[in-house]
Amino acid sequence: MFIQYLRRIIKWQQMDIEYTFWQMLHLCTSPKVVYQHTKYHKQTKNQWARDDPAFIVICSLLLAVATMAYCAAYDHSSGHAVFVVISVLLFHFLITGILLATFCWFITNSYLREEAPNSHVVEQRVEWLYAFDVHCNSFFPMFVMGYVIHYFLSPLLVAHGFIPVLLSNLLFMVAASYYHYLNFLGYDVAKLFPFLIFSRRMSLLFFMPWIL
Repeated sequence: MFIQYLRRIIKWQQMDIEYTFWQMLHLCTSPKVVYQHTKYHKQTKNQWARDDPAFIVICSLLLAVATMAYCAAYDHSSGHAVFVVISVLLFHFLITGILLATFCWFITNSYLREEAPNSHVVEQRVEWLYAFDVHCNSFFPMFVMGYVIHYFLSPLLVAHGFIPVLLSNLLFMVAASYYHYLNFLGYDVAKLFPFLIFSRRMSLLFFMPWIL
């Protein structure tokens, strides 16, 4: 499935662009609706993860455009601008996302998964690709606040003084908090994973590393 997923990245005709933008809009307004549709996807295709890489492709393109806008406004070297765009795509989005998705995938399958009551029940596990989908879902609203809104407010935020510093830090705090909320929502067992145990103690264990 993962190899087929990678092959579809370069095939635009197989991507549902309209549905991807619908997801992006609702992740910023009503993210629970997106995960409700994830349940329907599981019922129809028997997998939690997306089989359409359109979300990753579009998110990467938007991130590249936003980074180029920053470089056009504040960078005076085209070579350095190319380096910044590549580093943001690789480290801010992909590599960081892979590390966070792997961590969450390991935690949920190792400590939050309910063992099968008998040998006749099919063992279920959280897919790694779904964990990466959760990161992508959580990253997009943070991208909107931390890159897009921040860019348009940057003439004010780069000024000296207490108010610009306060607004800049407040914007990043809200973006990071919303990322944590959506990441936690993606593993909400009451709605998505009935085979996971998500008691108050376990939810605190899962959520505390993100706060730290």
